[in-house]
Amino acid sequence: MTEKYRSTPSRGPSEHSVRDQIIQAATEHFGRYGYEKTTVSNVAKSVGFSKAYIYKFFSSKQAIGEVICANRLATVIGVVEGLVLAEPAASGKLTALFYGLQQAGGDLLFHDRGLCDVASVAVRDQWLSVSRHQARLREIISQIILEGRETGEFERKTPLDEVVGAIYVLMQSYINPVLLRHSLEPAHNGVAHLSALILRSLAF
Repeated sequence: MTEKYRSTPSRGPSEHSVRDQIIQAATEHFGRYGYEKTTVSNVAKSVGFSKAYIYKFFSSKQAIGEVICANRLATVIGVVEGLVLAEPAASGKLTALFYGLQQAGGDLLFHDRGLCDVASVAVRDQWLSVSRHQARLREIISQIILEGRETGEFERKTPLDEVVGAIYVLMQSYINPVLLRHSLEPAHNGVAHLSALILRSLAF
């Protein structure tokens, strides 16, 4: 399982129970009022702390959002990596990657309104947690392609960066929360077709 990403360092005390309270309160507020309309003062009031006390743990509202987003994205990567590792062949790994992203994305992002809102803002503003998540997905794609080339499943003529970039673009419907939010059912139905199309293009 991939370790949870480290986001903006917290200030002052680092008691886990207090941090968890703040994160939980923030998640509830984001879900009810949206990320943009929630303030640090709102979060502080809901847990009975002062705004200044919140800033001892998090430097900003975004820093709180980063923790929430980073932890969830780490869970997504964990699900994806588990499915990929379970497949013996590169072709199966690539298909598992698509299914894993669709499954984990749907479960973790869209059964929780607050998380969906945070994820949408995170992608729009390219938070560090999102950048790291995207970089890790590219690494996984690259590893699968290289394995497929070594075993003779995939062609070797096309430059690796072009292949990885193209597949990553095609995966946006399963990665971008804004796109997935409005096309969850079509995205689910299209996993098999899209992964099969990519595999045909990678074959000799």
